[in-house]
This record gives sequence, C-alpha cells and structure tokens, in this order.
Amino acid sequence: MTTHDDTTLLFHNTMRVTDGHLEDFRDAIDRAVAFAREHGPQVMVQTFVDEERLLAHSFQLYRDSEAVRTHWRLADPYIKDVMEHCRVERFEVFGTPDADVAEGVRSGVGEDCELTFTPRATGFLRLPPTTGPTDTTPGA
Repeated sequence: MTTHDDTTLLFHNTMRVTDGHLEDFRDAIDRAVAFAREHGPQVMVQTFVDEERLLAHSFQLYRDSEAVRTHWRLADPYIKDVMEHCRVERFEVFGTPDADVAEGVRSGVGEDCELTFTPRATGFLRLPPTTGPTDTTPGA
C-alpha cells in the first residue's frame, strides 16, 4: 500500500545567476513564485539568493509525480523567463518520482547539470490547516 509520504517529492534546484542579471532574475523568480502560489500544485516553494556568489536555491515540495506534471504544464512560460537569467548547476530530487517524471527531469536539466535522485528513507510532513491562506512572504 502506498502512503502519501511515499509519493512526496522535494526538488532542490541550484541556479547560477548570469552576471549582470541579478535584478532581472529576481523579477522573473518573483513572477514565477507568485504564479505558483496562485495556480500551482506545489505544497511549498521557497527561493533563496546568495547575491555575492550569484547562486539561487529553489526548493519545491510536491505531493506526487502528477503534481509535478501539472506544474510543468502550467508554469512553462515562467520557467523559460527565469532561465533567461541563469543556468541550472545542480538539481536534486528527494523522493522517488515515477519513470515519466524522472525522465522529464533528466531531459529538462541537460547534460551539463549535476543531477541526483535520493530515495526517501523516513520522515513526516506537517501541513498547516486548510482553513485560510498561509502566506509567509515578508511584507505580505
């Protein structure tokens, strides 16, 4: 029997921001996350930017592989906009996606990107109550 925890996927995307593109990258990532917050299937999206090193880290939590496919269908224009200002250096998948999603990740990141898949061992997930919005964005 498959449980919810068995299908959960956590993506960690490490991006190198193109020199001179930091503000454009920030604008594009803000638009992408705002779209995901409103329309995306992700349980969580968090992005962190190390301005000195021009590195950005994006974490996205999905309930399952179907949620990843939904994200790809909905967010493609936003992903392309972000990618105009960076390149993916490393992509880590925590959990075990189905074969279709695993292949989609492999083909999406390209050969120059370090890609790892790490199966889940154990853990749990606490979700906030679904009675209202749970936006933790500063100033929101």
